[in-house]
Amino acid sequence: MRLKMAQNSLFAVLLRSSWWISLAVALVLIAASRALLPADYWVFGAMGSFPFVVIAGIALVKQLRRPSQRQAQAILERVRAMSWREFSQALQEAFERDGCTVERTEGAADLAVTKSARTALVAARRWKAARHGEEGIAALHAQMRERDASECTYIALGELSQNAQRFARTHGVKVLQGDGLVQLLRAMPVKAS
Repeated sequence: MRLKMAQNSLFAVLLRSSWWISLAVALVLIAASRALLPADYWVFGAMGSFPFVVIAGIALVKQLRRPSQRQAQAILERVRAMSWREFSQALQEAFERDGCTVERTEGAADLAVTKSARTALVAARRWKAARHGEEGIAALHAQMRERDASECTYIALGELSQNAQRFARTHGVKVLQGDGLVQLLRAMPVKAS
């Protein structure tokens, strides 16, 4: 069984926040322990800050690896200018760089991405569309169930309709847009401007 952190748990929120916030929480816990606990026991209270220090470290590493705003904008501009062949090749290289095996597929999904015996179907062919409806996401989800895949991901630069967002949320379809797509394609070379 694969454990997954709740999206709105304290640690999940801190992982998405700036690293220094977790460090500040740890320092506040240490200071409170020092001020409120007897001299012989404040160290034990301060040990409660350790998870926050770890979260600060993880968040810092993640934030250092994240492309800058200018790099992110350059990657998205390059993605918008790509043909399907170039974009699918860039996706395949990005997934393979992350240790996945990629297979081209037919139907609603364009790629089958496998890592650690878990397969995710990825639909990306309509990535340039200005607006995405529920049909494409529903077809991808149906193919995922048909192939008994672990999960599915829908890639889009444009916005999703309300129905598409609701369907994705209800059925656990991961939608990769903007920052998520930039993070996946972070190693893609872009022209210096």
